[in-house]
Parts: sequence; structure tokens; C-alpha cells
Amino acid sequence: MFDLIFGIHSIAAALENPARDCLQLVASEEGLSELNKKHRIQKQHIKCDIKIVSSHEIQEQAGRWCRELGVEYSRVPSQIMLQTEPLKTYTIQDLLHDQPTRILALDQISDVHNGAAILRSASFYGVDAVIIPQERSFGLTPSFYRIASGATEGVKLYRSSSLSKAVTQLNNQGYMTIGLSEHAEKKLASEDLKRQNLCLVLGAEETGLSNAVLRVVERTLSLESQGMIKSLNVSAAAAIAMEKCFSRLN
Repeated sequence: MFDLIFGIHSIAAALENPARDCLQLVASEEGLSELNKKHRIQKQHIKCDIKIVSSHEIQEQAGRWCRELGVEYSRVPSQIMLQTEPLKTYTIQDLLHDQPTRILALDQISDVHNGAAILRSASFYGVDAVIIPQERSFGLTPSFYRIASGATEGVKLYRSSSLSKAVTQLNNQGYMTIGLSEHAEKKLASEDLKRQNLCLVLGAEETGLSNAVLRVVERTLSLESQGMIKSLNVSAAAAIAMEKCFSRLN
């Protein structure tokens, strides 16, 4: 298998990531020119095969690769796409060994748009690690890469077969684990979050945190509404929560 990356910012980030094994860049002359214009990546500096084709041929090749991957085809923007080896992901044992200070855990967030937007915010706030379940989670599709805008190249993804067990292990390692829930009485803004080792756990937009995860997080907190609307899209809530949690850390 392979990863297929759409989006000129995501492509540039992957090309500049020494840990990413790029296989083939497929683009029109206009697409290559746009890549150089926006990211100053010249053709002679690209360390993978380059295939120059027409814009029509790009869309046809994208359709074939999407069918091979079993994902829904969407039109390739900017007349350029990148085929790479699959993104390397890590285990919870790797995470415990790495001992990152800023961790985000995503509980059953399956929507690609939400997942990608959250990862982009995680990169913005300097999150070291994002934990995602092996099942019931978004996939690393071409659309995901486009929306994430290169965030996957700077934030490590750790996969867990049981998120509740992963949270329990973090508790045992001295992390503060915070579950964000609109139903929690205590507010995120009122808590002292200056401890260095912190894991913020977010649930799916429709169902929130699973019961298994709710039972093991150290604290369950909510965002305080200032108006009529009492809840937010999970990606918007994630960005606000990361601002409150991680901007206070040194």
C-alpha cells in the first residue's frame, strides 16, 4: 500500500520531511511551477520520480490510485499529487518511551474533516503526540492530507487498540488526563493546568467520550458558553481547549 497526498502545502511538507519516503510526484508543468512559487521547491531538488502529465491525466491517475486504495475519489487541486510510502505511526509503548509532554487523544473521531482540522491545530499548538484508536477513527486519505495542510509531517501519530487502557497507562505515568465533555459541570477555564505532562482527550461530535474513556480520565471538564449556543463542532472545541491547556505550558 501507499499514501496519496493532495494539497500543495501538504505535498511540500512531505517532500521536505526527511522521514517521509516519497515515491512519485505527478504534476503538470503548471503544478510544478505553483509548488516552486509557493514553497520554493525546485524540480531538481525533488528526491523522487517526477512524472509530468496533462491536467486530465492527473485526474485519471488519481482515480485509479483512489480505487486501488479503496477511498472516494475527489478532484486533485493545483494539478499536483504525491505518492509516498505509508506514514509511519507508533505504538503506545513507543509513546511511554518517548515521554512527550503535550498529548492529544481522539476517541472515535471518524470524520475526516474534523480529524484533519484537529491535527492541524495540534501542530499549531506544538502537540507532541496524537493518539488515535485502531478502529472507528478517520483514515489517512488524500482528502485528509489536503485538509491537514502538512500537519502529519510534524506531529507523531500513535495507534492504540484500546484508548481507555492507553489513558490508564498515562495516569500511571503521572500525566494529567482531561476529558472534554459538554456535560461536565467543572469548566476548563477554572482549572490549574500548569503541570507539564498533560493529555487532552476529545470525543466524537455526536456521542462524545465513550463510557470506557470517561471512567478512566482524571478530570472531565467542559468549555463555558458565553451565549445562546451551548456546544461547538469538535474541531473548533479542540482548538479552544488546546489554547487553554497547552498555551500555559512552558
